Amino acid sequence: MNWMQLSVERVVMGRLAASAFALLAMAMPALAGDRALIDYVGFSQDFRYFAFEEFGIQDGSGFAYSSLYVVDLDTDSWVVGTPVRFQAETEETSLQAVRDTVVEKALGHMAEFKIDVPVEIAAMIGDGASDTDGKTIKFGAPSYLPGAVSGNYTLGLTSFPTVATSPCAEWFDVAPMGYELTIADSGTSRLVHRDQNLPRSRGCPMEYRIHSVVMPFQGATLSNAVAIISVYPGGFEGPDRRFLAVPLGL
Repeated sequence: MNWMQLSVERVVMGRLAASAFALLAMAMPALAGDRALIDYVGFSQDFRYFAFEEFGIQDGSGFAYSSLYVVDLDTDSWVVGTPVRFQAETEETSLQAVRDTVVEKALGHMAEFKIDVPVEIAAMIGDGASDTDGKTIKFGAPSYLPGAVSGNYTLGLTSFPTVATSPCAEWFDVAPMGYELTIADSGTSRLVHRDQNLPRSRGCPMEYRIHSVVMPFQGATLSNAVAIISVYPGGFEGPDRRFLAVPLGL
């Protein structure tokens, strides 16, 4: 299914999804903070670009929002013109409608970068998985046979105080945290990423967790793998949850 088809299906399903979401929201207790969810959009045909959507309900206002990121994995940076963002201006605008709008706004980017390759999830720490600290995850490239993988890798995540562009001490009375990500294989370890001064787009992070490792379908190798990191910046009613995509092949 391509993104044009997905756009049409989302519009058709919008009314039913909005009604179901409203009933679910009425049954759920109010929680502090804004915990975004993630949708893996796909990879480009040459595996250079990776797109994902981050969406949820904003704390404080209760307005739905969606942001779609296209990451250039060769340069570890967003492509020009992204993220594509849209936020509702009233609580009456459903999350489904907001996501549909972002899909429509992002179709040009999907076509330009030929992002139509499905995502393989190599490993994931689900939000409901208990007794996990989100600091390590083991994975390999998925293979055909059940349980068979290629490679045996371990990601390790640590965090440390650093300097942010945002005035974190003034806003939240905390030191902003950066992260370091390493990957180990057969006893050898390699640094994947270590933060320096944080960009303004990161806000004031208080915590990081490994969320998942994804690869392109029929291109599932470490050179094309992307780590998805949950980052928790300070928000209106408590720490929010957002996502970072970190290429592992660099």
